[in-house]
Amino acid sequence: MHNVIGIIKPGTTKTAVPSKGYLHEHRDTLSCATKNRLWCSVLGGALLLVSLAAPAQVQTLDKVAAIVDDDIILATELQERLGLIKRNLEQRNIELPPDEMLYRETLDRLILESIQLQLAARYGVRIPDAQLDEAMTRMASGSGLTLDQFRAAVEQQGQSYFAMREEIRREMMIQRVQQGNVSRNIQISDQEVDNFMATEEGEAMTQPEFRVVQALIEVSKSDSTADVQRKEDFVDGVLAAILAGKPFEEAVSVIDPYAFTGGDLGYKKINDIPSMFAGVVPSLAIGDTAKVESGAGFHLVYLADARGRERLVQQTEVRHILIKPTEVLDEEQALELTASLKDRINAGEAFADLAKEYSDDIGSAQEGGELGWTNPGQMVPEFEAAMAAATLNEITEPVRSQFGWHILEVTGRREQDIAEDIRRRQVMGYLHDQKYEEELDAWLRKIREEAFVDIK
Repeated sequence: MHNVIGIIKPGTTKTAVPSKGYLHEHRDTLSCATKNRLWCSVLGGALLLVSLAAPAQVQTLDKVAAIVDDDIILATELQERLGLIKRNLEQRNIELPPDEMLYRETLDRLILESIQLQLAARYGVRIPDAQLDEAMTRMASGSGLTLDQFRAAVEQQGQSYFAMREEIRREMMIQRVQQGNVSRNIQISDQEVDNFMATEEGEAMTQPEFRVVQALIEVSKSDSTADVQRKEDFVDGVLAAILAGKPFEEAVSVIDPYAFTGGDLGYKKINDIPSMFAGVVPSLAIGDTAKVESGAGFHLVYLADARGRERLVQQTEVRHILIKPTEVLDEEQALELTASLKDRINAGEAFADLAKEYSDDIGSAQEGGELGWTNPGQMVPEFEAAMAAATLNEITEPVRSQFGWHILEVTGRREQDIAEDIRRRQVMGYLHDQKYEEELDAWLRKIREEAFVDIK
């Protein structure tokens, strides 16, 4: 491991140090110099710059653990990371690996991080402060804290909030570089999705999930026949109130003459639902309640929600033309052009031809403005409202959204079950995650092999 040295002249207090920041800012010089053994000797302390005017003191300020392309990893960085890893492992009661193995793996991790951060700089990847603040806020809320409370907690533990914030920024940059380089190599075919859905694992993954809430009036062995009947009559009366429109939670909150026990079972697949409920739950619609008798007593079973079963949505088929105001085309002129296009379509010109010629929506212009079948909530609110109010096959008045001025035509409406689409997207996400890990490992090996790394 080589030293990073400073030359301190008698009578001065400033130190000339080739810090990591300095070397990173002068990457062009370093890029050439890392292959020049003379420069490496300077970094290593083999060559000293000595003032001819007066004797100089040489003070070792840090050591270089590794040179990675245009960057260096300092010994202090490595020791800080080692300390952090050891503390984390100790807090989780995980046995520490041998020092040599931990040292090597930690240095390898820092080398890979350095390579990826240099790629991020080369690609122009930036994480704006606003986006970073959002990430920090999510991290804080995960601990049940506001951002200010989280910052105070970090600093109370003797850590630097600023350093943590910058570390999160670097992690986000690395993640973006990984996604950009790895995801583009992942292709998942419809056949792969079909094959997985046909497996036992795929069937289990795509089973519907039911959110069941149950309320129980207990029946004990000491209850007389009359007591049991009174309890059942009471439950029947509560159920009748629910069926008449009384909210489930309000109906089962009574405490006189009997009090319900139970609660929300959360989302569960049918095989994980208690067997006494499994026979009735699939037959319930969301919001329905049923009575179930068991050895414990009388239950009211309420289906609060369900995921993965039939899901009908109202879809709208629509096409549009978008005109964006620009420095050349101001707001009023953009509106006038949009209105004139509406008049030209009503006069007989083809919507598709005008969309190809004028629309500023690159994604749909070449398709004649076609957006296909859209689901509720897919479009911005102004566009959604215009679609809902539009008469079938008529051109709307110009509509302003955050993107500009639109005219649109609703060409169809239908009710569609999208449950199968949801299941397929779920499987596709699972298969993507599996392939992502494999592709990421291969990509990391590749960039490591291609990088210039000199471990000191």
